[in-house]
Amino acid sequence: MQMAGLESMVVEEVKPVDREKTCPLLLRVFCSTGRHNSPGDYARGNVPQNELQIYTWMDATLRELTGLVKEVNPETRRKGTYFDFAIVFPDARSPTYRMREIGVTCSGQRGGDDNKTLAQVKFQIGNYLDISITPSNRMPPPMRRPQPYANNRPY
Repeated sequence: MQMAGLESMVVEEVKPVDREKTCPLLLRVFCSTGRHNSPGDYARGNVPQNELQIYTWMDATLRELTGLVKEVNPETRRKGTYFDFAIVFPDARSPTYRMREIGVTCSGQRGGDDNKTLAQVKFQIGNYLDISITPSNRMPPPMRRPQPYANNRPY
């Protein structure tokens, strides 16, 4: 007897990357203070001007990427600075780009998204990474919670 839908319950295991033997990928990262760049900024072959190029691997964590951004942006090193990560990717059904938020890290604090890897968040080579940086002297990014029944609210 087979159980229908069992394969959908299997958690995808991420295999560690041998960084000595595996060629890194070029990760094109775009940082902006206080907000994400607009998906329209990526249209028609254009990209935002604030590009940071990082060579890394699919097992890179958001915490590791935060550290690399902090190395080149001294103003982001302050404790309490938030890094809100999003993947920017081409829309399969139209000639535009879409953005999907994947996690938040904070300088000087551990968080639930710190150990998410590029592979776990379904990053694909060729996608961009967009990071909204919120300095410690500003309000942190709002917590986002999915609302599956938002359209079914009684009025």
